[in-house]
Amino acid sequence: MDPVTSPLEPLDTAATRRTTLGDAVVVAAWTDHHEELYAFLVRTTRDPETAQDLLSEAYLRLTREVRAGRSPDNVRAWLYRVAGNLAVSRGRRLAASLRYLTRTGRPTAPALDDDPPATVYLAREGRSELVGILADLAPDARAALLLSAEGFSGPEIAAAIGRSEAATRTLLCRTRLRIRQRLAPAEIVR
Repeated sequence: MDPVTSPLEPLDTAATRRTTLGDAVVVAAWTDHHEELYAFLVRTTRDPETAQDLLSEAYLRLTREVRAGRSPDNVRAWLYRVAGNLAVSRGRRLAASLRYLTRTGRPTAPALDDDPPATVYLAREGRSELVGILADLAPDARAALLLSAEGFSGPEIAAAIGRSEAATRTLLCRTRLRIRQRLAPAEIVR
């Protein structure tokens, strides 16, 4: 009598074997190369958070390729090529979004001529402090914040800076928090 397989037992199909072997390739690649690839991305982007995002995306793409049965011959070289391309694409999107921001007409500050001199001085001081804080931000954080201030939606900002929507929301939240923390002591003195 032939044994009957339970519907609860996993079927050993070619796709299941390919997924299992693919996962082993990705885990081995992570173990062998993630630290050096992360260091390469930090040097390339000059931002650890961006480097982490790009590293995750590179390994996600490796996982897709391997599970689709297209495992690269040289995984290390493939990862470096993909990570480098991701960094270049991110830089291009960021540069394009910054160019767009400089071309759009930003609302001008209200005229300060009628205000008392102390109010004018404090307004200018606050503006210069904010400009300094913005200059200290990472380029993608600054671009995301400025795009948000211009009224762009989360998905549009994410596409412009080359991050996922969740990573963009996190970036915006952290950036706004850092700005508030740096501006808070100045506001208490006034």
